[in-house]
Amino acid sequence: MTSRSNPQAEHVFALIDAQDAHGFLELLADDARLFFGNAEPMAGRDGITAGVGEFYASIAALHHEVVDTWTSSAHTIARAAVTYQRLDGKQVTVPSATIFRTNDIGKIDEYRIFIDMSPVYS
Repeated sequence: MTSRSNPQAEHVFALIDAQDAHGFLELLADDARLFFGNAEPMAGRDGITAGVGEFYASIAALHHEVVDTWTSSAHTIARAAVTYQRLDGKQVTVPSATIFRTNDIGKIDEYRIFIDMSPVYS
């Protein structure tokens, strides 16, 4: 099913855009894995907490504009335009795709972000 609106994806992105690391981590299973672009995967709450903290420290703000979402059983795919405000105040928008899977108790156990961050940091 394709849709522009997906309440679960909207909630996830709202927490990320608010830089609410605690709220985002509450959505994750204890053994979750997070893959961000071509960076080393982050595993478990401690690894993801450290990685998310480093990421938020490298930008001033971000905002996801969801273009489409697809859901199938436990998987959600979201295509978005993500606008980053860099630490120097400039804004850069890049396309992204995010895939996440929820386990049988509704927690996200795998979260994959496909994005080229080089325009944000160059």
